[in-house]
Amino acid sequence: MPQFQTYLVGGAVRDRLLGLPVQDRDWVVVGASPQDLAAAGYQPVGKDFPVFLHPDTHEEVALARTERKTAAGYHGFAFHTAPDVTLEQDLVRRDLTINAMAEDDAGRVIDPYGGQRDLRDRVLRHVSPAFAEDPVRILRLARFAARFADFTVAPETVGLMRAMVDAGEVDALVPERVWQELSRGLMEHKPSRMIEVLREAGACARLLPEVEALFGVPQPEAHHPEVDTGVHLLMVLDQCAEQRAPLTVRYACLCHDLGKGTTRKEDLPRHIGHEGRSERLARDVSARCKVPTDCRELAELVAREHTHVHQSLGFGPEARLRLLERCDAWRRPERFAELLWACECDARGRLGLEARDYPQRGRLLADLAATQAVDLAAASAAAMARGAKGAEIGKAVQAARLKALRSFTGEVSP
Repeated sequence: MPQFQTYLVGGAVRDRLLGLPVQDRDWVVVGASPQDLAAAGYQPVGKDFPVFLHPDTHEEVALARTERKTAAGYHGFAFHTAPDVTLEQDLVRRDLTINAMAEDDAGRVIDPYGGQRDLRDRVLRHVSPAFAEDPVRILRLARFAARFADFTVAPETVGLMRAMVDAGEVDALVPERVWQELSRGLMEHKPSRMIEVLREAGACARLLPEVEALFGVPQPEAHHPEVDTGVHLLMVLDQCAEQRAPLTVRYACLCHDLGKGTTRKEDLPRHIGHEGRSERLARDVSARCKVPTDCRELAELVAREHTHVHQSLGFGPEARLRLLERCDAWRRPERFAELLWACECDARGRLGLEARDYPQRGRLLADLAATQAVDLAAASAAAMARGAKGAEIGKAVQAARLKALRSFTGEVSP
């Protein structure tokens, strides 16, 4: 049976060298054919190119391969595997130098393209001109920038990404892949870096023009010391990361102020009515990127209601009850809690106000709890006993909730 060599490659090597926990391990086999691996007990599972499951560990193992561009977009590749494909040929097709290292079974690092140097210097750099053949790599690099926030992007790599954007490569990306990378980047340690890198490459204007439109747009300094709407968005996203918010909240925060990018110049720096415009634009982004329903629904709710939540400390019980009703808080309490979480990130995503208290969140959650305690069956039965029907029963239920809210807060009827 032919002898072949197995190498640990990619992110596992990178993370070990950085002293980070290794989450996933990728393996490459050099010097073997598909028949050789099958004969050694490996189980084939790959569709596009030969991937096998190790007979003992059941980890995925790929044959070393080369690739060539055959069509536009990230699907347009032809792969070649053979026993004479070298490890260096396999590594050169990878995206970044820090992901193009391997480790043999003795623990020796094979680093033909300077990955260890770039780890030391904290640089994200493409391995070869082949980077330009796959537009997904722009999104992946932006995601890595959000994960490794102290890394800079090599100037030549920025130039290459700009050329890719100018050539229309990102226009070939399918919505599912855009969302996959965008959602992963939002969940990294500093999601603002993803947006910054996409903007630097010119890709944000093509993929998320609604976000790009926020930069350079002023807003009242009294409420936003950072002034620039785009800068505010970046600060809000990083607040989400600080608070370990879930993806639903982070995506909602990405979309919460999109309407400010369409405010007429004569109306600046105020943004009257931006909430409705933000809701519509959030719906557009979600449809274009095929965003999951939970993220889409929360984004629209936050866009529409975040200003009201901010102002709710000045609301009377009737207005707070209407807010709960508009947010469908009794049927969707978990989503309502996420709305308030997003609003807190928005309030803290402002220059010098990052540590501010946000009592609105606790107040409205307490209001919800107080009204949830109402015995709806009893309120409905009492209304029907008085001869109420249809909408009148609903009004009776709301009256019971309002009474409970006033009792809880000590607010008396006018």
